Amino acid sequence: MRLKIAVLSRNFSTTGGGAEHYSIAIVEQLAKHHEVHVFAQTFAHAFPGVHYHAIGRFLQRPRWINQWWFAMATWWATRKGFDIVHSHENVWHGNVQTVHVLPVRHSLFHGKTGLAWWLRCMKVASSPRLLSYLWLEKQRYNLTPGRRVVVVSDALRKAMLQAYPGVAGALDVVTPGVAVPALPTSAAQKQEARERLGLPANGACLLFVGNDFRKKGLPALINALARLEPGVYLAVVGNPSQANAIGQLARECGVGERVHLLGALLQMDSAYRACDMLVHPTLQDSYGMVVLEAMAYGLPVVVSGLPYCGIAEDLTHQAQAWLLPSPHDVSALEHAIQSVLGSPELAQSMAEKGLQFAQGHSWELAGQQHERLFADLLAKGVDR
Repeated sequence: MRLKIAVLSRNFSTTGGGAEHYSIAIVEQLAKHHEVHVFAQTFAHAFPGVHYHAIGRFLQRPRWINQWWFAMATWWATRKGFDIVHSHENVWHGNVQTVHVLPVRHSLFHGKTGLAWWLRCMKVASSPRLLSYLWLEKQRYNLTPGRRVVVVSDALRKAMLQAYPGVAGALDVVTPGVAVPALPTSAAQKQEARERLGLPANGACLLFVGNDFRKKGLPALINALARLEPGVYLAVVGNPSQANAIGQLARECGVGERVHLLGALLQMDSAYRACDMLVHPTLQDSYGMVVLEAMAYGLPVVVSGLPYCGIAEDLTHQAQAWLLPSPHDVSALEHAIQSVLGSPELAQSMAEKGLQFAQGHSWELAGQQHERLFADLLAKGVDR
């Protein structure tokens, strides 16, 4: 049955990050069989058959007021005429709520007891921003018949159940997928990609991808880079707004000329083909889609283990990836990079097993999971 589906995602652009990439990829899968309407405030995407609806942004700051405006505007626009409303945002309406980050309640109160809990309550009570986010979140997960919650990793599922145990009966895990490119990358393709990005032709190139440089662990990686031999350099892909601070840190560490800030890239193909390893010492990732993408390109991966990165729950240390016990440990990060670069056999083995893992996670499969979920909701009767 062909459905009319509304998708809510404020920033519908691949440069936005993993959540935005996820929403775009699912839309592309759904649009092959259904009529899909995307409601967003920014767009950087075009796909045949998708209908795009711009929601105005009257205030850039404060963000919580813009969140309220987006929630109200999309509720009004989608209250009638759609079979399914699929939200990737913190709003009170929608049949399917896909969650990409830790719940606000979990971030604020998890592990807090006694005086610390009361102090946190006082902080919330005095903050219109936090009160707004918590109210919207409570309404979002106030489940009624015909509403489901989707999380992108099993680690996020556990956090969701701790914060909102009432969603247990309506919770689904749909992990991200990946499009596996033609492999392997030849030496000529690697050199061409490095030339296109302005990277040195020789040496071992590490890749870092993330919009929030500090949250994704870039400072620790730069400090680790300073301990590695001069032939190793780093390509950084992400939001250029933090470039000045990161450039200053690199110069202070003596590796200013070895850190190449590439900015945000609409297409990541060249970055993956140009580099020899992905290093992702993230401090917090509900899944870590960039890890899956790097594996699909045949790159060995160094990534934070649990509880820092959700994908780590499905990986084995020194099999599909090198798992870091702590992303804060610069010495351990240096050792991990040295170990993989210094052992071609280990690097090759990790790359092969990582590729096998990535091949089991397709966007087509994720799209089919959503279609089955939608069909189940419609069979039972949806409620927004």
